[in-house]
Amino acid sequence: MPKIETTGKLFYSLLGKTIQDEQLEEIFPVAKAELDGHEDDLLKIELNDTNRPDLWSAAGIARQLKAYWGVEAPLYDFFSTADETFDSEGRELIVDASVKEVRPYSIGFAAKGHKVSEDELEALIQSQEKLCSNFGRKRKTIAIGIYRSDLITYPVHYRGADPDTTKFIPLGMDKELTLREICSEHPKGREYGPIVSESKVFPYLHDDKGETLSFPPVINSAHIGAVEAGDENLFLELSGSDLHDLLLAASILACDMSDLGYEILPVKVSFPEETEFGREITVPYYFQEPISCSLSQVHKTLGEPMSGDDAVAALKRMGIYAVYDEKTIWATVPEWRNDFLHPVDLIEDIMIGYGLGNFQPEMPQDFTVGRLSPAEELGRKVKDLMVGLGFQEMMYNYLGSKREYVDNMQFPAEKCIFISNPMSENYEVVRPSVIPSLLESESVSAHAPFPHKIFEVGKIAFLDENENSGTTTRNSLGFLASDSVMGYNEVSSIVNTLFYFLGKEYQLAALEGDGRFIEGRCARIMLGEQEVGVFGEIHPAVLENWGSETPTIACEVDLDMLLN
Repeated sequence: MPKIETTGKLFYSLLGKTIQDEQLEEIFPVAKAELDGHEDDLLKIELNDTNRPDLWSAAGIARQLKAYWGVEAPLYDFFSTADETFDSEGRELIVDASVKEVRPYSIGFAAKGHKVSEDELEALIQSQEKLCSNFGRKRKTIAIGIYRSDLITYPVHYRGADPDTTKFIPLGMDKELTLREICSEHPKGREYGPIVSESKVFPYLHDDKGETLSFPPVINSAHIGAVEAGDENLFLELSGSDLHDLLLAASILACDMSDLGYEILPVKVSFPEETEFGREITVPYYFQEPISCSLSQVHKTLGEPMSGDDAVAALKRMGIYAVYDEKTIWATVPEWRNDFLHPVDLIEDIMIGYGLGNFQPEMPQDFTVGRLSPAEELGRKVKDLMVGLGFQEMMYNYLGSKREYVDNMQFPAEKCIFISNPMSENYEVVRPSVIPSLLESESVSAHAPFPHKIFEVGKIAFLDENENSGTTTRNSLGFLASDSVMGYNEVSSIVNTLFYFLGKEYQLAALEGDGRFIEGRCARIMLGEQEVGVFGEIHPAVLENWGSETPTIACEVDLDMLLN
């Protein structure tokens, strides 16, 4: 979970009063936070929710707490909308078509009228890093730069540049480097350069006179990008691959800086193609849609018979303007939030705003005795048997990539469950088998003494037209052994021992068309007419896909079928 640090001086000035640590610990859950430590004047705060990036700053937490205490929220009147666009007064950021394939979007806004202090600069840099690292997936989808606006000649240009001829002095150095040299010689280049280093052109940000602002998402220039305490006029630029996330991050930063005392100045952003919000957007831009839920949904979910006025008052304490009409609560999403995906998200804010201490506890109406389920009992027995056979237990994620579960395994993609909106390609498929997870471990274990013997009892899921949902989830045992002498006889012996101690009589049948195994060196495990598992020697092509060279055997058994 995200953690932030802030000086008490800055935090209490934003909060409008000084309170004791005990009071902070009591009120912090309202902001989904907890006090992690207080040393001298340094407050360490841990956030318990990754869906609220607006809370990853001292200003964001203070804004939430003040709303809960009934302090009237400031009017953030600098947001353009689809119906009203503010005058950017010549401040413009022009996005060139050349960055489309590498990093297609860049937006920005300016701020003036407040000399940034050392504490405030550290807070801004921390907010920048938290948004880039956590919300922006280590700068892959969001990178943020802060610049000296006084040194910029508008319009600012964001384009794809030749990495071998475009050069500037990066922040933290005193010599000029090309963009490609920055990727290999600068610490930030070595860390973040791989995000764009495979592209033909690299993202490049400069003003109308050709003065460099930065090489997004890697490093600012040592001139315009070297913001220091005492600077009064700033320009913030955000680049990335998702326009919604960029606009939200810009809104969060704009509101935070407004709370610090800045006047926020709009910047017109011109794109080479039409976007969801048009070809030109003036940032900060309000794009959120209203959210609603029925009062009956609130009652059903929370179990508390509160009135519509109670629900509206609870939302106000969360900084959300809402009205109650025709048995429905209609809410306007604040500029700094975009986490309302379902009515239950609004109900969660009603619950927090209403106060957890105000819900009356109820005794359970049903009396039950806890016990292990038959599936859990079988799973534990199987684990004991596998350990007794010399195998080491492993635990894996249930989501992975198409490369791992389909391409490397020669497994049909049409049997797999794909995530419609994955965070990244590394988490786009629900695993249909335990064996790929075991092979991934084997692929990085060549240095370990042989034989390698590992297993996992876990869940798999795949498409099943016989189920109402179209999918089924099963408890599965998968084991793998790798050594120079491993073959069909060895895996057959292990299966025979396992089923003997489970008290199950089985038969073997031919296994055909399974690209994971060598044809003729594999088999199906049958209980009567029902197939409950497969085993065999892993096909050399599969081993090559995983970078393994040692003969490997594997088996997978459907434990739910054994129960039936």
